[in-house]
Amino acid sequence: MLTISRELVDKIIAHARADHPDEACGVIAGPIGADSPRRFVAMANAERSPTFYRFDSLEQLRVWREMDDLDEEPVVIYHSHTSTEAYPSRTDISYASEPNAHYVLVSTREELGEEAEFRSYRILEGVVTEEEVKIVPA
Repeated sequence: MLTISRELVDKIIAHARADHPDEACGVIAGPIGADSPRRFVAMANAERSPTFYRFDSLEQLRVWREMDDLDEEPVVIYHSHTSTEAYPSRTDISYASEPNAHYVLVSTREELGEEAEFRSYRILEGVVTEEEVKIVPA
């Protein structure tokens, strides 16, 4: 189960809406081994695409080094889908490389109106498992 603050959920959704119609992406870092998302890091989608995302390699290196320096790890890796449901694509699954991370997807497709579909998954060795999301006050 992913336990995450309302503030962080709102930041992910706001980033997804701001980058729409392109996919948004980023990380929420937290203390190593604590499974506790704390520090929101919005990242640029190097692809600038409505159907695909990729972290910029230099930005990713900088963010991962910063996490190392702060004794953090990527607790949540998030991105948005702009016209499909919030479920990992084959590409998303093949790129999932952090075994301890929660992979959050947000859908900003038009038919959802004001709502955003917010779902979390564990992806390990190509196997996708949806998990419950518990949103707590900040």
